[in-house]
Amino acid sequence: MANVQTNLATSSILAGRVASFFHHTLNNAVQWNAARITRNSLSKLSARELDDIGLSFGDIHAVATRKAR
Repeated sequence: MANVQTNLATSSILAGRVASFFHHTLNNAVQWNAARITRNSLSKLSARELDDIGLSFGDIHAVATRKAR
């Protein structure tokens, strides 16, 4: 009987780790896509438009990959 309880605990830990893996993978994909959309949007702006919002072409990557706060 104790063996069944040990296996049950081990399988629930494994299930939690698998769920956590998929959660983090999905979260990374969502963040990557948000950065991609931001990068594409900012890349379409002219140098003057970027200057109006206080950015330059060199800032686009840093702004796009900045974590949401």
